[in-house]
Amino acid sequence: MKIEDKTNGASGAEDEMTPDLELALRDFRTSVHAWSEAAMNRPRLAPLHRRRLWRLVAGWALSGLLIVGGVSTGFFEHHQQQTKTAHAPMAERERMTAEQPRQPAEQARQTGQEDEELMAKVDSDISRSVPSAMESLAQLMATDESK
Repeated sequence: MKIEDKTNGASGAEDEMTPDLELALRDFRTSVHAWSEAAMNRPRLAPLHRRRLWRLVAGWALSGLLIVGGVSTGFFEHHQQQTKTAHAPMAERERMTAEQPRQPAEQARQTGQEDEELMAKVDSDISRSVPSAMESLAQLMATDESK
């Protein structure tokens, strides 16, 4: 390194680096290299990968719980339906013994009368000799026949 002598204004005076400065710079460079080498070779922990692993494990565990819950609910509903159908004939027999037995002929006759009355009412409600939209045409036909 060249050092200029600023006291006399001449740029031609060149001195070599002093040995103390050279030693200090060499020690500084050696310590920087040693620090960077130690930083590069130290063992590294990967907390991000651990978090991802726990998220993955938690996701799979919750998915498994959802699937097991859905399947077990389906089996429970199926079992309840089978139990209900198995006990239905027994409940029907109990209901029939608790109620008074109805007369089938009387019930059929009563239903037949109700049906006839309903059909007569519907027939009288919707029937006319000529619908209102066709009345003018019916009048024309009546006048044509008379000529």
